Amino acid sequence: MAADSVTPPTDDPDFKLRSLQEAYDKAGSYKASDEELMALYEQMLLIRRFEEKAGQMYGLGLIGGFCHLYIGQEAVAVGLQSALAEGKDSVITGYRDHGHMLAYGIDPKIIMAELTGRQAGISKGKGGSMHMFSTEHAFYGGHGIVGAQVPLGAGLAFAHKYREDGGVCLAYFGDGAANQGQVYETFNMASLWQLPIIFVIENNQYAMGTSTARSSAETEFHRRGTAFRIPGMDVDGMDVLAVRGAIEIALDHVRGGGGPVLMELSTYRYRGHSMSDPAKYRTREEVQEMRDKRDPIEAAKAELLKRGVDEEKLKELEKTIRSQVNEAADFAESSPEPEPSELYTDVLVESY
Repeated sequence: MAADSVTPPTDDPDFKLRSLQEAYDKAGSYKASDEELMALYEQMLLIRRFEEKAGQMYGLGLIGGFCHLYIGQEAVAVGLQSALAEGKDSVITGYRDHGHMLAYGIDPKIIMAELTGRQAGISKGKGGSMHMFSTEHAFYGGHGIVGAQVPLGAGLAFAHKYREDGGVCLAYFGDGAANQGQVYETFNMASLWQLPIIFVIENNQYAMGTSTARSSAETEFHRRGTAFRIPGMDVDGMDVLAVRGAIEIALDHVRGGGGPVLMELSTYRYRGHSMSDPAKYRTREEVQEMRDKRDPIEAAKAELLKRGVDEEKLKELEKTIRSQVNEAADFAESSPEPEPSELYTDVLVESY
């Protein structure tokens, strides 16, 4: 049979499942101006330095409970959320949430205060690392239960559709959560009702500590929506401009009434699953190779230098961000803990 005879026509019922990937492959990375790329680089660098400081404070006992750092994955949240419409779109994620809040422009001081359990924290010190929330920024968590945020994201998307406000929900989850049954129930409902939602799988290769090859029968996660007629996109999550280029296409599709999209962002975390994870399931050489060859921040920096940005300007930015993060840490340490009476607030939405 000739190759031409098996090429699907544009009216093929399955065509839409491939069309977004084809559009992304054709368009390539986002064509950012020098100013835009500098802003993306600054946000990624802020997340990196903030998370490094959080790791130090956890080691000193100033942060308790679980603490999941975003080091290595910065290009995902920054690239995606830089394209969202402030005040219109919503975001929901799992427990590795500090980077997503910083990418949304939320003050590092109140995030660090929350990490340290202080009254000034964004959840009044009662949520900690895994349960941050900001209705003002349409950021709905921070969820500690694996995959639980996905059906909640569908609820947010339903609200956007019901209100006809033009908003889109960005629902993040990881490669481990991708095997949860509730995720597929949500895929079905979102597709059936054509909800304005973008499902984002942050595939950092290891879930809690098991490689995707050992835990998932289908490791091409962007294909997981095929049974529900949800188009998938396979994106390099270590390249912030590639991520931004992909989300532009996904948002156009969803805002145009095309229904949900499933994006797989291939990324990598340099630290363990949480601060208590020694990450013995992978070699130091593997991690170092990713740092040396695939680091999203170093790649953005190299591109800025290539464009002629003064290296001294980048050094000054580094100093400014380190100072900002240190100020956030000082603010958190000097802020008071919640009053005992706070145990009884925010329990119910209203009185009964």
